[in-house]
Amino acid sequence: MHAFPCGTLFLDFVGTLRARRHAEPTEMPASPQALDAWFVESGMMDEAPGADRAALATAVSLREALYSVTAAALAKEALPTDALAEVNRLAAGLPVQVQLGDSGASRTGSVSQGLAVLAREAVEILGGAQADLLRECSRPECTQTYLDHSRGRRREWCAMETCGNRVKAAAYRARRRSQKN
Repeated sequence: MHAFPCGTLFLDFVGTLRARRHAEPTEMPASPQALDAWFVESGMMDEAPGADRAALATAVSLREALYSVTAAALAKEALPTDALAEVNRLAAGLPVQVQLGDSGASRTGSVSQGLAVLAREAVEILGGAQADLLRECSRPECTQTYLDHSRGRRREWCAMETCGNRVKAAAYRARRRSQKN
């Protein structure tokens, strides 16, 4: 089961390496089947694209390139050349196919088409006004980056249901402990 707290698919995809700063981060798309599941659960595709090991390696490589350019954008630094080249190369690919039929819209495609959508979204966001909305989750253990669309731009966590609740619960427990002493 994948999580989608970031407000945009490319940032949710970057977050598929959980606890990135830990000694042993958790690789969410650890298999071609898990990558297929991510594309379906994200709503990008209605059917699994049929990932194989090579497609998984390409996806992980894109994810790391997206992480590098996002981290640089957050830090207001120059975008890393190699990562930028990879994002731009994949953004030039064909997007997921969308068709309208009697039963509504359908979305199908290959892994490379899904990756093109993610790379293109990153180009649009990081290269536009929304780049100013990038934030990193304030929970020290979390490395999710999200777009802060909140009123006042004061959102602190990638998701209130996870990180926000953990931070607030820890602060509550700390206050209770200090009151007892």
